[in-house]
Amino acid sequence: MADVNFTLVQLRYFVTAAELGSMTAASKELMVAQSAISAAIAQVERELGVQLLIRHHARGLSLTRSGERFLAEAREFLAHAAALAQSARGLAVSLTGELTIGCFTAIAPFYLSRLLGEFASRYPEVRVTVVEGGVAELESALLDGRCELALVYGTDLALDLEIRPLTQVRPYALLPPGHRLASAETVSVADLASEPLIMLDLPRSRDYFRALYTTEPRVRFRTSSYETARSLVAGGHGYSIFTELPLTDETYDGGRVVTVPISDEAPPLNVVLASVRGVRPTARAVAFSETCQEFFARLSRERKA
Repeated sequence: MADVNFTLVQLRYFVTAAELGSMTAASKELMVAQSAISAAIAQVERELGVQLLIRHHARGLSLTRSGERFLAEAREFLAHAAALAQSARGLAVSLTGELTIGCFTAIAPFYLSRLLGEFASRYPEVRVTVVEGGVAELESALLDGRCELALVYGTDLALDLEIRPLTQVRPYALLPPGHRLASAETVSVADLASEPLIMLDLPRSRDYFRALYTTEPRVRFRTSSYETARSLVAGGHGYSIFTELPLTDETYDGGRVVTVPISDEAPPLNVVLASVRGVRPTARAVAFSETCQEFFARLSRERKA
């Protein structure tokens, strides 16, 4: 096995400079002389025999291809080093440190606050940062190491990701109170297909909703906002189809909506916790995963009750 003659400190200097894109910014962030950071990165490059960063005069830094790959590995290595130190100090019961998770925009309003609150009550010393965005953005964040876990729908995810199912949601129709089917026990997509649709237009979610129809739906408005869609439905501009169910039927502008289950044999949408396949999770990630499973299991029991 070849000797490695650079330190964790030097590795941390490289990661900070690469993420900030500037030696000067890294110097301020780490409160270390810029020359020390530059020397540390040069040492890492010499040991690896490859250039990691391109220095641009007065324009900061950029990563080489090798640098991009090494940055992802270095982040993971530093995270495991921190976990190892934590374990050695006997802090496994009382976890500390930072954990970055991702959450799909369409899921966040329904679960994120309560889930973070529950995790914080269990592990108050863990500081959680959230990356919110679309599925493709969260896949990238996982694969390049910017977050360790992501709460997403388990539809057409990258093969490099490992998923842990948490719960299933099923589609329902969202109708204005005066709609002819508002008091029905169930409704089929065919019953609504001729009416104007308020399409919840989010990547991959839109594909799921579109697959419910046998013909092209009559889309009246498209929006990426749950609350905008609910408000438009309440105002009588059309109906919508959702999967996540708010706890109130009131909209931001004082309107009301009615929810009716869809009777069609539509496939459920899986809410999952995604991580990178083959990457050993930190103790903080394991704790968050366990919290998620218990949270959603309890939520499922409450919904059935």
